[in-house]
Amino acid sequence: MTAVIGMTWKELLRKKVLLMTVLMTVLFLIVFWFIARTIGASEVSNLSPSAQLVEQFAHGAALLTLGFFFGSFILAFLVIFSSFSSISGEAETGIMQSMLTRPVPRWKWYLGRWLGYTLFGILYALILYMSIIVIADIHASVPKNIGLHIQSYLLFALTVPVLVTLSLLGSTSFSAIGNGVFMTMLYGAGWLGGMVEKVTSTMQMDPLVLKTLYNITGLISLIMPVDAIQRKMLAMLLGLQNLAGMLDMSGSMTAGFGLGQIPSASFIVYAIIYTAILLLWGIRRFYRKDF
Repeated sequence: MTAVIGMTWKELLRKKVLLMTVLMTVLFLIVFWFIARTIGASEVSNLSPSAQLVEQFAHGAALLTLGFFFGSFILAFLVIFSSFSSISGEAETGIMQSMLTRPVPRWKWYLGRWLGYTLFGILYALILYMSIIVIADIHASVPKNIGLHIQSYLLFALTVPVLVTLSLLGSTSFSAIGNGVFMTMLYGAGWLGGMVEKVTSTMQMDPLVLKTLYNITGLISLIMPVDAIQRKMLAMLLGLQNLAGMLDMSGSMTAGFGLGQIPSASFIVYAIIYTAILLLWGIRRFYRKDF
């Protein structure tokens, strides 16, 4: 299994998708730096100490929300487009047939690939998380609690195994191109469902309409829980549940990137169990697949 993980990492380092992701990350961090500097320089100096604290928190919340909004896209891009052709693509080129002649059980090969993509994505998530936090901290106020950052990072990185699991499972059923389209549409549906929740949470709508919309977005989140996990991560990082009613962010720079309904801890447990079930399903499908 270790050899399969190493092989996966070597392939990732050679793929153009990694180069594209690195370039996107560098460009994003440069733009994010200038945005953070502009927001940080806009602080009003003649406010009372308590008002300055509120303003600093609002600026930090805006930067973190904006940073992780786009950072999650970069991470998803890396994970999806590096793993979507892992099985079907190699089967189409004949690589899979030669690999399976080696004395490696299929479940070990599948799990090794899964671990390879997941560990690489988690490492990249750590680099991205630390970069966003450091830039935001230089120009605004962000939480300094190490334990809080560890929990937030774990939630941020949790999206990696979810996406890898779905991508590998899809690769056992669809062609390489088909799985790429499937994963892009599935991720887009999850993002759209989350955006609907964010927008409707700031609007005055009929309760019956809201209930219908939330039921639809809830079903989407159950299938693609990535956006909901990101909202939970931001809510935990910013401590929004503890600040409910104390600070109105509706008119701030985070209005367009609001969090909507914040998932509970039970939803995170569901996401972990959901990922484990799909992983076992993918192993079973791969074990029975005829190449």
